[in-house]
Amino acid sequence: MKLLPAALGLVLLLLLVLNPNGVEARPAPAGGHQKKSSSNTFFVFGDDFSDNGNLPLTDPVTKMSRRWAYPYGSVYTDAHGFPRPNTPSGRFSNYKIQSDFIATMLGLEEAPPAHALTADKTCDPSGMTFAYGGAGVLESTSHGVHTLRKQVDAFRKMVKDGTISEKQLSHSVALVAISGNDYASTGVIGLSNPSDITAYIGKVTEEIAANVEQLLKLGVKKVLVNNLHPIGRTPSQTRTNNYTACDILEIWVHQFTTIT
Repeated sequence: MKLLPAALGLVLLLLLVLNPNGVEARPAPAGGHQKKSSSNTFFVFGDDFSDNGNLPLTDPVTKMSRRWAYPYGSVYTDAHGFPRPNTPSGRFSNYKIQSDFIATMLGLEEAPPAHALTADKTCDPSGMTFAYGGAGVLESTSHGVHTLRKQVDAFRKMVKDGTISEKQLSHSVALVAISGNDYASTGVIGLSNPSDITAYIGKVTEEIAANVEQLLKLGVKKVLVNNLHPIGRTPSQTRTNNYTACDILEIWVHQFTTIT
């Protein structure tokens, strides 16, 4: 009878050896930036739809830094499916954002690290996020954060000084997620003449196109550009009429998509 524990141990060992598929090993949860093996490099530009940490935390928390506090990030999971509850990551979401989903399509685990959270003269193998929440194309509508042009300028400097390598550029994809701050902000207040509205929209779209051209000249192979979502239907815009009707921004969205 004294041999029974040893015999049971031997049986269990044999079961493990003969049935390796019955054993599951999962890595421990990690708060660091983990990536899949992928040849793609992803560079992200834009606004709230794609910023994952460039806007800093402030004390007290303000409208622009609120995504560093609960409930933002409250249901985010890491690359292995482990929850990171109540761990805001600088995203304007309680879960993932647009750039995270596109990164997954490219074989990465999540959007590349934020430029502001990366050491000088370094670029993550997965790429970099230059987007700032609240950003637009025009200085007057960018809430004091980096406009699209300033984001592209930061990228250009890193290409020119070799921080971003030719190898990274050779398999690169860029996302330009400019999603309406130029229309939802003060830049459109007072514009009622159709020709003025058309001219304003043309100014925005021309600036987006110029920055896309700059990215291509710098060596980016593919550039994705967002169309506008129906910003006239967002809660912030329909609140004034008790969420019962779309506002005039809906008309401008249609004109924007027609021009682009």
